[in-house]
Amino acid sequence: MADFIKQNLAGSRFEDVYLTDARFRDVDLKGARFNLVDLSGVTIRGALVADVEISGEIENVRINGVDVVPLVEAELNRRYPERAKMQPSDADGFRAAWDLLEPLWQGTVERAARLDPALLHERVDGEWSFIETLRHLVFATDAWVSRAVLGEPAPWDSLDLPHDEMPDIPGVPRDLDARPSLDEVLVLRVDRQATVRRVLAGLTDEQLAGHTEPVLTPGYPESESFPLRRCLGAVLIEEWEHRQYAERDLAVLETR
Repeated sequence: MADFIKQNLAGSRFEDVYLTDARFRDVDLKGARFNLVDLSGVTIRGALVADVEISGEIENVRINGVDVVPLVEAELNRRYPERAKMQPSDADGFRAAWDLLEPLWQGTVERAARLDPALLHERVDGEWSFIETLRHLVFATDAWVSRAVLGEPAPWDSLDLPHDEMPDIPGVPRDLDARPSLDEVLVLRVDRQATVRRVLAGLTDEQLAGHTEPVLTPGYPESESFPLRRCLGAVLIEEWEHRQYAERDLAVLETR
């Protein structure tokens, strides 16, 4: 293993790099950016942590001996009362969550539509543009509802946009250069939202406790059986979180 001692690596780029069990001592990380990193089991001691922003899936995080995750969760639910309903326990709860999401997204789309169309292709701080976000939600519905739940082997549209960390899979589109208009993407969105609404309308608690039938054709997700709750829950979380990101970035774009 390589040792980096008394070296200046400022501005270096680490991508698709494994630092499992690495040791950092007397290291200056000011201004560093971490994206799509796995920090499970990390121990940080004697650190200066100021003006730090962390977002992601956070569990069991202790700061000065205090697990801060329950505090963060409670505060997020206080700020966004609808958020707690995105992890429903029964079929009625899933329907209620979707009934909340659709009008919330309608307001976000109306907000975006008031901007210069060119700004909807602009990335804020390296995150997906508004159009890319909608394309990804089309993909999420195609993957977890049309394919995993309804059993369609290849439900994709050419504008579907998988998550960045997913490897290329034959037959699954990933056109990073596409620049569709908002209206073009909304046609797909309305269709996929109707698909989710239709699935949830007929959902029973018994079905929710069951598993999907594996789709044998290669694609995404993998050809295996999944808990139905996981598939539908993934769509709710994707819809909720990406709207939060979109609202955050629209606020920036509105100043330009």
